[in-house]
Amino acid sequence: MSFHLQTQGGGAMALAPNHSTDMLIRKLDSIARLSDDERQAIERLPITVRPLVSGQDIVHEHDRSLQCCLLLDGWACRYQLLSEGKRQIFSFHIPGDIPDLQSLHLQVMDHSLCTLTPATVAFIPHAALRDLTAALPGIAATLWRDTLVDAAVFREWMTGMGRRSACEAIAHLFCELYVKLEAVGLAENHRYRLPVTQAELGDALGLSNVHVNRVLKELRDNKLITLHGGGLDILDWAKLSKLCGFDPTYLHLERQAA
Repeated sequence: MSFHLQTQGGGAMALAPNHSTDMLIRKLDSIARLSDDERQAIERLPITVRPLVSGQDIVHEHDRSLQCCLLLDGWACRYQLLSEGKRQIFSFHIPGDIPDLQSLHLQVMDHSLCTLTPATVAFIPHAALRDLTAALPGIAATLWRDTLVDAAVFREWMTGMGRRSACEAIAHLFCELYVKLEAVGLAENHRYRLPVTQAELGDALGLSNVHVNRVLKELRDNKLITLHGGGLDILDWAKLSKLCGFDPTYLHLERQAA
C-alpha cells in the first residue's frame, strides 16, 4: 500500500508508508517493544509530508490543531515568547519525535513549535491517531509512555536550570542528546550532529550568549568535547557524565537501536 503525499509544489508523489514512519517506529521501539501488527499499523497511517525551512513555525501558540507532526529529518524545538521578546526553549526534538502529541487531547496549544534546521515533517490527522490507539491499546500505552518520558526530561531540565551550574547544565544536555540520538541510530562513538547555536543553547538553559561561550571554551580546554562543522565529539564520556552527574534512567530506554 502507498499513499499520495503532497509536495511543496502541490504535486503528488507515491511514497511507501514505511519510508516515512521508519523513524517513528525506531523511536517507539526504543522505549517499548512493538509487535509486528503494531509496526504494520503505524506504517499504514495516512500522512502528508512537507519540507520546511529553518526557523519556520510548525504550530503556533493558541492554535487549535487537527493533526500531529512527526519529525522525519532535521531538528525542532518547543518554545514560548515573553512579552519583552525573550524566548524560552522548552525542548529540542530530533527525527522520530512527535513534539505536539499533546494536541491529540489538549485542544489549544500553550506554546509554539518551530524548526531549528531545514526539516522534513509528516503530518498525521488526529482522527487517524485516535483510530490507531483505539484499535491497538499497546500503541496507546507506548504513546502514553512517550509523554511520561517527555515529562521526565522536563523535570531534568528544571533541575538543570535551577540547581546545576552552567557548565553542569550544558554537559548534561550534551549527554542527554547523545543518548537520545544513539537510541534511534543517529549517533555513535560519542559523536553526533549538533545543529544548535550558542543563542539557542542559552534560550534553552537560561544563559547568556557570553556565558554559553565561556562554558564551551572550558569544556574544550579540559579536552571533554570538540565542536566542529555543526557536530559534537565527546572526547571523554566518563569524565563529562561524571561532571554533570548524568544518569540516563530518566530517559527510560528499553533498548538501544540496532
